[in-house]
Amino acid sequence: MYIFHVLMSLIRVSVTSRYKIFCLKDKAKMGLLTDNGWQYLCCCVLLLVIVAGGESIVAPELKKNCTYLITVETTCTWGAETSTNVSLRFGDTNSNDILVRHLNSKHLRKVDPLEPEILDDMPRKPFQACMVDQFEVKAACVESPICYLYLKLIGNDDWRPGFAQVRVLEAEGSRLSSDYFYFRRYLPRHVWHGSDACDSEVTPFGIKKKRKVYRNIP
Repeated sequence: MYIFHVLMSLIRVSVTSRYKIFCLKDKAKMGLLTDNGWQYLCCCVLLLVIVAGGESIVAPELKKNCTYLITVETTCTWGAETSTNVSLRFGDTNSNDILVRHLNSKHLRKVDPLEPEILDDMPRKPFQACMVDQFEVKAACVESPICYLYLKLIGNDDWRPGFAQVRVLEAEGSRLSSDYFYFRRYLPRHVWHGSDACDSEVTPFGIKKKRKVYRNIP
């Protein structure tokens, strides 16, 4: 009760300075306010303060975006190249799934398959035989190391990728970047094909990574 009276006294000081806004301008009518009236008025002011405070709450921070450098090799086998669209999806153990529907449009440059030397800085047709292409994608940041990667070939020709790898370019990105995912086979068309290292099995011969072909992922 004591705290309530102290609080009301503080509010009275604040309300008195602006009584023309909250009360009648007639001083005679101001005298008609009883203690119950003050309590009612103070409750109204408190309610307004609470509402105003609720409206000023900052909205939750949007999820931060990161830049990913994706490296994809096309093997040297005859007919390994493709001119059709390729889609990519990757993510981490926290179900941060990143989908790139048209990876071709994110082409950044070609690099030497044997040495870390840039052959061509100009975006050109990717996925040519015996070439390594790099792509740059901006998407939501992963929270743990990238542990799965899938490719999907959309078209009627064939494509035989060698490997794919995703690097996170932001600070501390090295611990979030993926290992190399190896394919070295012609991809089935119109299905997701890749590896999920998040779901692995320890065997007497080492860690066995499960290879899956998904048909039900859009």
